[in-house]
Order: sequence, then structure tokens, then C-alpha cells
Amino acid sequence: MVRKGSGELSLWLADQLSDQIDFEQLKLGPSKEVGLQYMRSLTNSDTVKRYVVVPSYELKDAKAFEEYIAAFPGTVRAEDRRTAMEYVLKGFAMLTFASRCYLVDAVKVESSGIGEAMNESIVQGPRDAFSENIETNINMVRRRYQSPTLKADMLTVGNISRTTVAILYDDARVNRQVLREMKKRIEAVKIDILQSSGEMEKYLTKERFRVFPTMIVTERPDRVVFNLAEGKVVVLINSNGFAIIAPTVFSDFFTAMDDKIQVPMVGWFLKITRYIGLFLTLTLPGLYITFASYNPEILKAQISLLIAGSRAGVPYPSFMEVFLMLLMMEFLTEASLRLPKAIGPTATTVGGLILGQAATQAGLVSNIMIILVSAVAISNFIIPLSMMGYTIRVIKYIIAVLAIAFGLVGIVISVVGLILYLSGLRSFGQPYMKMHVLEFRAKGDR
Repeated sequence: MVRKGSGELSLWLADQLSDQIDFEQLKLGPSKEVGLQYMRSLTNSDTVKRYVVVPSYELKDAKAFEEYIAAFPGTVRAEDRRTAMEYVLKGFAMLTFASRCYLVDAVKVESSGIGEAMNESIVQGPRDAFSENIETNINMVRRRYQSPTLKADMLTVGNISRTTVAILYDDARVNRQVLREMKKRIEAVKIDILQSSGEMEKYLTKERFRVFPTMIVTERPDRVVFNLAEGKVVVLINSNGFAIIAPTVFSDFFTAMDDKIQVPMVGWFLKITRYIGLFLTLTLPGLYITFASYNPEILKAQISLLIAGSRAGVPYPSFMEVFLMLLMMEFLTEASLRLPKAIGPTATTVGGLILGQAATQAGLVSNIMIILVSAVAISNFIIPLSMMGYTIRVIKYIIAVLAIAFGLVGIVISVVGLILYLSGLRSFGQPYMKMHVLEFRAKGDR
């Protein structure tokens, strides 16, 4: 224990971190000395100088100085080696007295300021996004959710990274079963490094093979506040500007924060528009294959002749045409994300125009196929949350494959199977296809 040998703990720490730790001796009177150890790369030197070094010269008494340090906000008693090592690696400064050691909060915070939301843009409403500092993020939530029942439970995840994780919830509204399950899953995460909310979301999901997301990863504090009021649980991770929200229902992924600001009729119209876009982006490729190769008699004769005339010069089957253009659209989408922002939009726009026009003139694809691929891409991009957008991009290929095998019957089978799969899906025990998130409010055993 530290009480019996604080000097031994100081020597052990210096030996373990010999090439990284700074050591100083603070003189308190003619015969009293206090050891000061901290890591310069992690500890704020100005804080140490102002609140530790300067007061040591002013007090001139070891007992008074120890009482001052013990009462300093954020100070922790170092009871063993593990505690000392953990806090020093976080940026705390360790002070070694005759029989006790104290860890003073002097962490150097290196993070970006509060910026504007980039992935979930809105027309009206708040534009700020989470930062990479968990304390700042909690502050942003508390400023909007000024309720005494808002709780924040702190945990540590990662054997090496020792990442701080905060579980936020409204104690008066939260679903207790969901809260217990969330804590249980986080405590069960045994990894070395944790750096992002997306990584944590993967570990929190029980289903090994899943297609649809069962938790929301968002950068918007206003979305977090709205879901806290619905009795949901929010997970914040230090050094990451995103939050995890659970449980979620299918309709949550098609709700933009603009919908809460608009008048009810406009909000419902926008949401219905997104569901129409969902249906189009899923089924248009499969319907084109069906009507061009299997069941042209379903359409009017003029439309069937129009499709056949457009494909007269195309040398391969309709499904190859569809997959070729869909893959090219995927390449353009990925290029727009990976290229530098200065040239990304220009390069992908010019590339898309040149590819589409050249492929049509060369007879590799039909004019109708270009229109269809554009409609599929636009319909996919109207989904507010990118997590669901990525899922839909994958599902449309499965429906297209079934359309190749069974025609229109394959599309019907795929749509029915998709609805059945979603109906059986659960998010922390809650049905995924619940129609309204307000049903989560104040539920669960107390």
C-alpha cells in the first residue's frame, strides 16, 4: 500500500516510465521535500506550475500543502501501482508526500473545437456537432437538457487505450432493462484499443451477421437530446465526435432533425418522400431487369418498345448493363468520399458526366439505364443517416440478383422477405419495426 511506502511507488513509476516522465523535487522548508512526477506530453505544464509549484513556495508548510492538494478539484489518492500508472498515463501529475501519494488533475486537452455538423446537415436548427473531448460533449448535452435526472455513468474500455466511455440517460424516463443491457455489453467489451463510436457500435451488437444497423451513430447534440427525452440511452466516447443511441427503430433512420422544426404536414410529407425514395432505390434496378428481359408484357406497349429500342445497340443482357452502371456509381461515390475536398466534387461530377455520355454514345448502355442509375443514386442519398444509406446500397444488389433468377416474382419474394426479416429484428430487446419511438418513454421496471 502507498501509505507504507509512497517513496517506493514513486521509484517504481520512475523506473517504468524512465524515458517519458519528468521528476522534480518541491522544497517545503529546510528538510521537507515533495516529489512531483508527470508526463510532459500528456500533462499541462502551465496547470502544474500555477496550481502545484507556485502554491508550494507560498505555503512553505508540508502539512498545509498536503491539505491543499487533497482538497484540489479532481485529486485522487494513489492507493496502489495500478491506480498510479493509469492516472499518470491519462495526464495526471503525481505528488509524493512522506506517507501518501496524490494524483492531481492536470490533463492536457488536445482536441478540435466545436465545429459544424458535416454528415447530418439541416436547413434550420442548431448546426454545432460533437467535438473530440468527452467533457465538452457532455457539456453540450447538458446545456440543452437541463434536468436533474440526467445521469452520466463513466466507464473505461480498452486495455491499452484506456478510453473513457460515458453512458448518458434520463433517470426518470429510461428503460431500465435497456440501461442494464447496455452497461453489461460495454463491460463485456475486452479489447486493447478503442478509438471510435463505430467500433464500439460493432462490439455492442450481438448479431454476428447483420445487415441493418440497430443503433444510431450521430454527430448531432440535438438528436441526442431528443432521444434522451424519449427514454433512450446514449454512449459518448472520448477522442471521438460521435454518439451512439440505443435502442432504435427503423423509422429513426429516416427522421431528420428538420422534421421536428417543420409544421406537422410538411414533416410528414418529407418523411413519406424518403420512404418513396427507399422503395425506388431498392427496386428500380430489379424492375428494369424484369421489364427488359422477363416480363415486358406488364408495361404498356409503347413503354416496352421504348425500352427495347433504347437497348437495341447494347451487346449484352440487361442485368450486365445494370450491374456495370451500378458499380460505376459506387466507384464515383467512394471516390467523392476519399478524394481531397478541394478536387473531389469536381472530379466525380466531371467523371460521371463523361462516363455516362461516352457509354451511351458507344452503345454500351442505354439512355434509360443512365436515367435509372441517376434516380437510384439520388433516392439513396435522401436517407438522413449514412448508416442506413450504406445498408440500402447493399440490399439493392440482393434484390437485383433475385430479379435475375425469378423475374418479378423474385422482387416480390425479396420485398416480403425483407419485411419479415425487419419484423423479427430487435434493438436491445425492443421490436425494430415499432412505429413510434415515444413508446419507449418511461417504460421498464423501476
